[in-house]
Amino acid sequence: MSQQIGLVGLGVMGRNLVLNMVNHGFSVAGFDLDPKKASQFREQTAGLTAQVYGGWADFVSALETPRRIMMMVPAGAPVDAVINELQPHLAAGDVLIDGGNSHFTDTIRRGQVLEQAGIRYIGTGVSGGEEGALYGPCIMPGGQPEAYRAVEPILTSIAAKVNGEPCCAYMGSGGAGHFVKTVHNGIEYGIMQLICETYDFLHRGLGLATPAIRDLFASWNQAEMNSYLMEITVLVLSRRDPGTGRPLVDLILDHAEQKGTGKWTAQSALDLGVPVPTLTSAVEARILSGLRDERLKASAILPGPAGAGDMAEASLTDSVRKALYLGMLACYAQGMALLREASREHGFGLSYATIARIWRGGCIIRAHMLESIHEALTREPDLPNLLLSPVFAREVAGGQEALRQIVAAAASSGIPMICSAATLAYYDSYRSARLPANILQAQRDHFGAHTYRRLDREGVFHTNWTE
Repeated sequence: MSQQIGLVGLGVMGRNLVLNMVNHGFSVAGFDLDPKKASQFREQTAGLTAQVYGGWADFVSALETPRRIMMMVPAGAPVDAVINELQPHLAAGDVLIDGGNSHFTDTIRRGQVLEQAGIRYIGTGVSGGEEGALYGPCIMPGGQPEAYRAVEPILTSIAAKVNGEPCCAYMGSGGAGHFVKTVHNGIEYGIMQLICETYDFLHRGLGLATPAIRDLFASWNQAEMNSYLMEITVLVLSRRDPGTGRPLVDLILDHAEQKGTGKWTAQSALDLGVPVPTLTSAVEARILSGLRDERLKASAILPGPAGAGDMAEASLTDSVRKALYLGMLACYAQGMALLREASREHGFGLSYATIARIWRGGCIIRAHMLESIHEALTREPDLPNLLLSPVFAREVAGGQEALRQIVAAAASSGIPMICSAATLAYYDSYRSARLPANILQAQRDHFGAHTYRRLDREGVFHTNWTE
């Protein structure tokens, strides 16, 4: 009997997706070049409607036609290598799905090449980690619409569900799916860093111990900041090291790593001319954390503020909560603004309300806030920025005052809040009727005759500034 779908790459994510598919009634063929992973797959799926194959030809021939094959391999050269191995065994009408974190331009290139051979290609963002892969991820497919229709029953079945709706939908043409996933990860970077900065401010600024911070976060997670990232933060703050009895997070080296999607978000924003300072600052914060040896030396040489600010816990705790909420909202606002411009530039045809809807479940950035974001974007599909929505008017008004208070207190105490400060600068820049770019244009015209425009008359002007 032919298998309904094939999956290449039987690491933890791949195996869990197979189990998810099997649990939803689908038969699956598996393949991995690593004999150990293939063996683990065989043991884990014994007695189930899944089978591992030892060669490319056997793997492909085991699939019903048109063939549907999902690749769960690292981005970059490994994806191209798998495609090169598979393509000689495929026929027109077959569907390839890249479920890894590929760069959207690679997805566009691969789709165009395969289309010439009649092979349909889907670049699919998959979020939710190992647990999501098994119990229901958020799935963001993009590419040829007919290719998506060929795999839609499988993807919507295995996706997470919110109010009975699958957290999976067709994103758009070309590299739309992988671009949406990239921005998802950029938002993830921003929110994670904001939570880290809030923890640092509460700990170093207000002197709260880890259990007290955990309790605060737990209470916030029961209200408007309910989210997966807050939930797991409470869990990690709760864990104690069995050897020392101390909170385990206090013993973890302060050097964050990254896989590139946050950087791609920042690079794409620069290419498209979209300001995403909170998301970009989150990437820079990780890079700064990697300079640990330099930071240790600098801590003994470079002075901080002469005296720490006098911060009262009771009066600032609520401001910290409001500031964090506004920072989280700014992450989604900047991400959605980037998606909007990318869709215009690349012709993706994105639906922003649909993206907010599927992000409500399964993915790393799922949050209660996305219900309101979905509502705002459904009501105003052409809303240029979430901060302008009446849905968030009250939160923005209160949050900006709180954010000013927290950023000022952190600055006076020498506590770095790079994302929080960037969020405040973004907010103030966005609400400013006039910015000092008039000076910048005059400078450019002085040294490069770049010209400028005027407020009081139409036209383009140049001045000989040295006369």
